[in-house]
Amino acid sequence: MQVDAVVLDIDGVLVDVADSYRRAIVESVERVYGDTIAKGAIQRFKNAGGFNNDWELTDAAALFVLTTRETDVDVAAFTDAIAEQGGGLDAAKAVVRDRLGADADGVFAAWDPERLREVFQTLYLGSELYRELEGGEPAFDAPGYINDEPKLVSEATLDTLQKRYAVGVVTGRPAAEADIAMERVGLSVPDEHRFTMDDWEQGKPHPHALRSLAERFDARRIAFAGDTLDDIQTAVNADDEDDDRVYYGIGVLTGGLTGEDGRRTYASAGASAVVESVEDLPGLLE
Repeated sequence: MQVDAVVLDIDGVLVDVADSYRRAIVESVERVYGDTIAKGAIQRFKNAGGFNNDWELTDAAALFVLTTRETDVDVAAFTDAIAEQGGGLDAAKAVVRDRLGADADGVFAAWDPERLREVFQTLYLGSELYRELEGGEPAFDAPGYINDEPKLVSEATLDTLQKRYAVGVVTGRPAAEADIAMERVGLSVPDEHRFTMDDWEQGKPHPHALRSLAERFDARRIAFAGDTLDDIQTAVNADDEDDDRVYYGIGVLTGGLTGEDGRRTYASAGASAVVESVEDLPGLLE
């Protein structure tokens, strides 16, 4: 690939979020509505596209649970319909309206994104960090799943990448939560070489953040490593829009997509390559 810049996602690439963000999604819906989705179903929402923001994925999962109380629908059909509508929370809302018609009003009346976010942040951050970052009292006492995020990358690998290439970060995390994860793995980049949820409105797969980093690095060939189809689509979109540069989407198999099925799914989305983990990235790019 002969790249001169490498951009990294955080969740599922640098840290394992199976027992943090993904656990918080499942348990937030359970606490608010008394029913929820299976953890494995989260990947179906991710694959539908447009759910780089886990708060919005939680909202969509809650809409699914509420919809099942009104009609017979399984998560596969629900997420397939979201994908057909273009992905994301707006598509999930449209699916609810399409399936329920006038009965959708009851679902939206019971749907409470503000409460879901409060519960999610309490579960994920824990009581102490919630007070610090959210500036208020948590919904209940919690230790914080943010403390249960194993590292997926070694400092040696990060050192190698930073010696060879310009390195940046594009993540759907809020800035404060991105800082915590980056500190955990030992990655330090200047603020201008990082895009978080707080830095651009559109989010992935919009290519603005990736293209902006390429311009700031004055890079001509850029690899973006991520663990979702939205990450791959971000690179594809950037490559389509930017005639002056080449962008490679690298699928990493340490998130929700794994094994041979994961490889095929990444390939069908336009991934330039797939690696078992970010530890394999220096070897791929060398």
